[in-house]
Amino acid sequence: MSLGPVMLDIEGLALSPADRDLLREPAVGGVILFTRNFESVDQVTDLVSEIRALRSPPLLIAVDHEGGRVQRFREGFTPMPAMRRIGLEYELDAESGLRIAKQAGWIIAAELRAAGIDLSFGPCVDLDWGISEIIGDRSFHKKPEAVAELAGAFARGLRSAGMAAVAKHFPGHGAVVADSHLRLPVDRRDYGLILDDMRPYERLINTGVVAGVMMAHIVYQEIDAMPAGFSEYWMQRELRSRLGFGGAIFCDDLSMKATRDYGSMAERARLALQAGCDMILVCNDRSRAERTVAALGDYSNPLSLVRLARLHGTGQILRETLRAGEEWQAVNGLFQKWTERPGLELNA
Repeated sequence: MSLGPVMLDIEGLALSPADRDLLREPAVGGVILFTRNFESVDQVTDLVSEIRALRSPPLLIAVDHEGGRVQRFREGFTPMPAMRRIGLEYELDAESGLRIAKQAGWIIAAELRAAGIDLSFGPCVDLDWGISEIIGDRSFHKKPEAVAELAGAFARGLRSAGMAAVAKHFPGHGAVVADSHLRLPVDRRDYGLILDDMRPYERLINTGVVAGVMMAHIVYQEIDAMPAGFSEYWMQRELRSRLGFGGAIFCDDLSMKATRDYGSMAERARLALQAGCDMILVCNDRSRAERTVAALGDYSNPLSLVRLARLHGTGQILRETLRAGEEWQAVNGLFQKWTERPGLELNA
């Protein structure tokens, strides 16, 4: 059975019979895990094994595990700083900042791969314009060139541990105040200014270090009336044609309130897929997820299947072996120290 276009969530620490039935539906292609699905390293490893055993090829298993505010698993995992902290290190010493960005990507991926997880949705390559409610310190830096370099180093770190990079949120989420989880943001800048937000993507794509891109639920009103996640313009004309991206495109969670004016969940899903997404996320709404999966039961896109298949993680070191290694001990020790002392403050 091939991978379907829907990534969804589950409720608990283990699969229920209803979860098993739903995850076997043809339209399902992945599972995203949340903090509620985590109790311990052993438990989440067993859960991942349960999910992987359901299908062949196995479903993609993902988690948002960027560090800082967005780190779903804590106990037994290295505490990761927000990416702005690495950007501050880069300001003081670019070589050190890039090295640490790569180490951050490596240890995140290595620990998640030891549990069998395929993807951590990252890096976040939004520019830090200083106004976003939801991005904030998740951004590496305010300068496109710095974000491109740091995100590239982070992506290479992910890849060195067997994990593909998924850059987000295209074409850029950092210049709007509103949180798309709560309402639809509108970016009123002209195309010339938005180009700055897209420069990190251009670098990541040109250097071949990014295999996936997640779209933003934002309307860029001077360019297109549709939110980027439903926009053929942003996906086909900009991302595919101008930037030459050949990897997988993800639509961010369709349960976000930013999408509520665009029809039922199933209708939103079809809008996103028709515009160019390869996979959509439907989270925290089981009944609508079930209806969406049923509505897309006959959906097929051969190109999407190829793109999604490339996102499976490679290699899986035993957790005990990983933690006994000198590299893990050094990198873990670095980030443990970072959590024990105040962050850097630079003069404006």
